[in-house]
Amino acid sequence: MNAEALHTHDAPPIGRTAAPLVHPLWVRIAHWVNVVAMALMVTSGWRVYNASPLFGFEFPEAITLGGWLGGALMWHFAAMWLLAVNGLVYLTLGFVTGRFRHKLLPISPRAVIADVKAALTGHLSHDDLAVYNAVQRLLYAGIMVVGVVVVLSGLSIWKPVQLQELTALFGGYEAARYVHFACMAAIVAFVFIHVVMALLVPRSLRAMITGR
Repeated sequence: MNAEALHTHDAPPIGRTAAPLVHPLWVRIAHWVNVVAMALMVTSGWRVYNASPLFGFEFPEAITLGGWLGGALMWHFAAMWLLAVNGLVYLTLGFVTGRFRHKLLPISPRAVIADVKAALTGHLSHDDLAVYNAVQRLLYAGIMVVGVVVVLSGLSIWKPVQLQELTALFGGYEAARYVHFACMAAIVAFVFIHVVMALLVPRSLRAMITGR
């Protein structure tokens, strides 16, 4: 099975030649579900953080979700299951269809450095949206690892006694909180870069909506 095997609803109308498929249907659905899940998790997580800050600052109430600690926790747990199930489906299909192998590998440090230099000088090409450059490969692969860690560290914070072995892997409850916060910060940074690139290359946003 290849990376385009699960897009039966993406066939162009009879008699019309469609642009090449960039993202099959399952990728687009998982992407937008993930957008909702992450928005809910981050904003409710900021409210939870404010109840017991790790650092010398708090997030403005206007950008948090839940209204109070109990409400924020309910939103956070609900979004956690949405993120976890959606992520599991996405990772499974990504490996089974070979999409990850085709899109994200290989990742070469030399290619990453070269593409970073090209991006900083305005010479990085985005002509073929179906092909990821080295920086995209590194960021997409990295954010999937971060996504797994943020879920596991969240579970260790949520159930530190029942999942004490998992919590111990993170160095204990308090250390798991710092790991969880660091993962959140990495996700927010990734989203910021992702949105900026979508604005700079509008075709990429259209491709994530239409597939082409």
